[in-house]
Amino acid sequence: MVSCRSAVDTPSMTTWRRQRFIIGTMTWLLAGALVLALLDALEYELFLVISLIGFLVVVELTAPLNLTPTWRTRLKWLIAGGLLVFAYVVVRRILEILPPGVL
Repeated sequence: MVSCRSAVDTPSMTTWRRQRFIIGTMTWLLAGALVLALLDALEYELFLVISLIGFLVVVELTAPLNLTPTWRTRLKWLIAGGLLVFAYVVVRRILEILPPGVL
């Protein structure tokens, strides 16, 4: 019996792409933490910004050309949450820089 599924939909291909995404993300997170620790600049805000940048880079570099798996469509919520936290960090840093009488 011949299956109607394409080669892109096979579980092994999806698993491989998902694993490549996870490995890329984890590599970026560990490398970012290591570099910040070596520079003695390991703060959660800097780590968050570097992690978000790396996550967005990995999302774009591992994006499929033709079909988008369902697990990748859920990444938009994680990206939106990361951008909201990034905006919070930026606003907080700006408020620290401003003199007390400005606001």
